[in-house]
Amino acid sequence: MVRKLIILLVFLVLAAVFLLYPRQVEQPRVSISVSGAWALYPMVVRWGEEYQKSHPNVKVDISAGGAGKGMADALNGLVDIGMVSREIDASEVEKGAFGISVVKDAVLPTANRESPFADRLASHGLTKTLFKELFVSGSLTDWNQVFGLSGSGGKINVYVRSDSCGAGEVWGKYLGVKQEDLNGIGIYGDPGIAEAVSRDADGVGFNNLNYAFDSNTTLPVGNLMIIPIDLNEDGVIDDGESFYSNSREVMQAIADGRYPSPPARELYLVTKGKPSGQVKDFIQWILADGQQYVVESGYIALKPDSLSEQVNKVS
Repeated sequence: MVRKLIILLVFLVLAAVFLLYPRQVEQPRVSISVSGAWALYPMVVRWGEEYQKSHPNVKVDISAGGAGKGMADALNGLVDIGMVSREIDASEVEKGAFGISVVKDAVLPTANRESPFADRLASHGLTKTLFKELFVSGSLTDWNQVFGLSGSGGKINVYVRSDSCGAGEVWGKYLGVKQEDLNGIGIYGDPGIAEAVSRDADGVGFNNLNYAFDSNTTLPVGNLMIIPIDLNEDGVIDDGESFYSNSREVMQAIADGRYPSPPARELYLVTKGKPSGQVKDFIQWILADGQQYVVESGYIALKPDSLSEQVNKVS
């Protein structure tokens, strides 16, 4: 009898504990896959890290590989989200591409700061016409030609992107052509072209903002220098055109429209069809809480009306 009472008492205690402290149901693990543009990669990595802090059941897997890969992966269902650093064309929309603009940045022309012509480039810059002769027609092959000097100043080595990318497409658009019309030595990826120009005193190329500048020092990466664009084509970089010494100056020039668009542009996240579920929640978080990390990560925030338009588009 005593044994039965003890068993009953234990049962009642356990039942009370169960009622007072209900079991916590573990949330199912969710994975969000992202691939694409080098330009957007550092920003999405930061967003993924911060989002996972408040959503511990979610893992965001991110890989870079160019805007073309991001678009193709999203449309083919290989990833949940593609990162795209160019405008989305009508043919991609017809295939189901749903683009959400999330931040801005720019493509910047680069040279090597150890070039004998670095000071001339800094003070005179290059006009759009000269950039076209370097990157499109290939008619400029010698440094002395660039500055109208006689004799030979050394061969110019032009570097372009070998992968299908937003940077190449946007730089080409600024020059009035498509990426495939750019001529030069093909290099894969943003880090690759930055390294190639940084190692070559006679090299010129182009990079997305966050690969042209060091995020810690805000100064150009390695031996890179940014080639100023001579916007008014008077042969001199005046005060209104001089904003390339650090990333903060360039970001401000992009934000207030002094740096031309293109090569400034908006960056997109792309899903196949309108996003739903956890993917939609992640994108909505990016457009709300995630915006606090934009400037410190080296990007330019969308204007409030544009951001509101994107929020409504997703909702």
